[in-house]
Amino acid sequence: MAESTPKTKKRLVKNPETFRERAVKAVEASDKPTKKSRVWRVITAPFKFVFRPIKRFVRWLVQYQPFKFIAKIFHWVGLVLVPPYIRHSWKELKLVTWPSWKQSRQLTFAVLVFAFVFGALVFVVDLGLDKLFRQILLK
Repeated sequence: MAESTPKTKKRLVKNPETFRERAVKAVEASDKPTKKSRVWRVITAPFKFVFRPIKRFVRWLVQYQPFKFIAKIFHWVGLVLVPPYIRHSWKELKLVTWPSWKQSRQLTFAVLVFAFVFGALVFVVDLGLDKLFRQILLK
């Protein structure tokens, strides 16, 4: 009689997440609106009803030729009055992805810890070299 081994279900081991997968998840999570942004939308919602018609009226008004000319004049005056460095800096700032408040706190804490550790290390090395040179030079 042949012994039959009971068939056991093969265990599947889930591979740990890679750094890239964690980064993708973090980006997806950051795209979701936070509680603050939802509250802000609720607060500003009544003002949208006031300013939306004004915005539509200005868009409608700019379609006509005399107002296009005035818009071009303002554009050229802005080009003359605002230096290119500031215009380019403003364009660059629009492209920046700013860190969240939590990330800012974490990065600030990391910088402070690094500065403290590095300062302590420099202090210890300076103290050691000071004692070494005093013994050599003052002997």
